[in-house]
Amino acid sequence: MNLDRLTELRKKKNWSLQYTADLLGIAKSTYAGYESGYRRPSLEALAMLADLFDTTCDELLGREKQKQTAPQAIELATWSSLDFTISVDGQPLSEDEIIQLITFIRTKRKVQEELS
Repeated sequence: MNLDRLTELRKKKNWSLQYTADLLGIAKSTYAGYESGYRRPSLEALAMLADLFDTTCDELLGREKQKQTAPQAIELATWSSLDFTISVDGQPLSEDEIIQLITFIRTKRKVQEELS
């Protein structure tokens, strides 16, 4: 996990380690551990960091936006041929939402593997 961006974002705001930790409601040593790579933030903490620095988790992790890959296209074609729909809040998922769902599951699995 690459969180080098944390130091850059914090310094851009001219915030100290202590001030940043206080904003997050965590110990200074915990936040310093995130910046140094000694500690890995939980998914919840990662989301809090992204919100604090007005960015995305993907950007904090150094991920670039990925184009739809061939496996997603195949999965989507298979999904489309099924004789049922999945609805959320009474509305069927769109093609874009299905792709987002597949991407979310893959990302979650990858993060879990990295944490293992």
